[in-house]
Amino acid sequence: MTKINQNIHRFGEEERQGVYRAIYERRDIRSYFTPTPIEDDVLARLLDAAHHAPSVGMMQPWRFILIRDAGVRQSVYELFQQANEAASSIYEDKQKALYMSLKLAGILETPVNLCVTCDITSQRGRGLGRQTMPETAIYSTVCAIQNLWLAARAEGIGVGWVSIFEPERLGSLLGIPAEMVLVGYLCIGYASQFDAQSELQTRGWEVPSQLPNLIHFDRYGNTDEKRAAELLSALTKTNGFQAPSF
Repeated sequence: MTKINQNIHRFGEEERQGVYRAIYERRDIRSYFTPTPIEDDVLARLLDAAHHAPSVGMMQPWRFILIRDAGVRQSVYELFQQANEAASSIYEDKQKALYMSLKLAGILETPVNLCVTCDITSQRGRGLGRQTMPETAIYSTVCAIQNLWLAARAEGIGVGWVSIFEPERLGSLLGIPAEMVLVGYLCIGYASQFDAQSELQTRGWEVPSQLPNLIHFDRYGNTDEKRAAELLSALTKTNGFQAPSF
């Protein structure tokens, strides 16, 4: 039997550390954007990273609306404000006050907004992988967003995902065809800092879940805290790659 060198395709240590650092230090930025313009070559790299995401059947269903015009961004911001006010109505007392104090969008502060849509009607890929799970087209588009987000972190650029919109109204404003699915609206700009923890955690909005509680073995519901802890103990043994404890 031919022995396979399992390390032949492995990145060098410094390269691997860069990948994990981008993952662990990625943040949803809203408060630290600077007005510094994003150079075209940097923006091109981010879009190209997004375009290199995996997609079911090589469908590549993502479509990007690049928004720099101040007037368009102002109109988008007004839609956000209206939706944000409506969203606040489900909270009461201290939680509502905390919600209203959170900065949930950087639409006007960033030099670039990016609306990411999914063409679920595209015939690219000839339907491979979508016969039983057509929603994988949207999942593929989310992979593109994640690619862009990690590349942006490596470039020192912050990304904030804004989901507080009425999709139909935003789609109408941006001229998005009815058959397209609006997946994400991103605010993109250089950031003055990246916090060690997410803002929602530091502000007391939510406590992160712990990975051992989310692992099931062989079947859903078959959890084993000790077994999961033993598996994840390897994180502390891998030089340079230990994940933050949130």
